[in-house]
Amino acid sequence: MANEKKQQLQVAALENGTVIDHIPAGKLFTVVSLLGLQEMKNNITIGFNLESGKLGKKGIIKIADKYFCDEEINRIAVVTPNVVLNIIRNYEVVEKREVCLPDHLHGIVKCSNPVCVTNNEPMETLFEVVDKEKRVVKCHYCEKEQRLEDIELL
Repeated sequence: MANEKKQQLQVAALENGTVIDHIPAGKLFTVVSLLGLQEMKNNITIGFNLESGKLGKKGIIKIADKYFCDEEINRIAVVTPNVVLNIIRNYEVVEKREVCLPDHLHGIVKCSNPVCVTNNEPMETLFEVVDKEKRVVKCHYCEKEQRLEDIELL
């Protein structure tokens, strides 16, 4: 009981905001950067290399008074699928969902084809996710397929 209380004191409870959990430890700071957390004025708690039965080591991010839109969540899914998003209101989890790749990615990743129109004209990229399990996307414009692991984020 005393040990449990001690653990609770290590990371303050969140009254309102978002908790992003089950982030693979190696992807934690990529998620921080993708979401622009270093620019936010909100109270942010970051846990790194925490024990996880599922991942071995994991990261967790708690952001006070911030709720993310779908576009921001899709950015996370591109880098690390299967993170868990918890929406907190009045210290209670009111929504819990696993982040997964959407069917389409708008303006999130760059096409690796140098002659693709998106690399030569000022326009937003658009990709169709053709295989969520293998994380393969296809450019809407040049139809080049590529794995998300090999893709550059915008």
